[in-house]
Amino acid sequence: MQQDDLLALISQTSVLVEQFGRHCEDIEQRQQALAQVLQNLTQQLPAVVKQSADGSLLSLPGQVASQVKDGLDRPMNDYQQRLRSSIGEVGDGTRVLAQQINRLEKLHRNLVWKTFGAVAACFLLLLAGGIWLTLHYTQVIEENQLDANLMKAYNSADVVVCEKGQLCANVDTKGRRYGDHKQYLPVLQR
Repeated sequence: MQQDDLLALISQTSVLVEQFGRHCEDIEQRQQALAQVLQNLTQQLPAVVKQSADGSLLSLPGQVASQVKDGLDRPMNDYQQRLRSSIGEVGDGTRVLAQQINRLEKLHRNLVWKTFGAVAACFLLLLAGGIWLTLHYTQVIEENQLDANLMKAYNSADVVVCEKGQLCANVDTKGRRYGDHKQYLPVLQR
């Protein structure tokens, strides 16, 4: 499930990068077109200024000045308007991309923390299981060791089954006595 989420995140990131690339190419084309228009205007500007200067020398200064001003203001206003529009579009695209990148970074951080948490939980579960198993089987081994020692003592003792399932033992009557009332005697070895 996490790997699918990670693949989906990678796919979404790829789509966003591709969209950003297309936006950048569109903006670059628009800027190149605007630069071409500006270059054309720049090339035309000296000719217009020269004509205006020649006209001003030949005709009335007021009319020529008005025409030069109108001739320069209109292309400059158009260029400034296009430039503002282009800057706004670039800014909008950049903001959208930055928001998407921030969202993806948050998602990635969350995914990393969730993965780390899941791995840590699994590790703790494995560790707890290992400790429990070690303690459990240590106790089982100790119990089996006691049972083995008891069975070893039973096997080496001279004991038989008498009637009605009772045990009879060949005891050492001269041996040391055990118990609270000294009622137990050691059993002889076979």
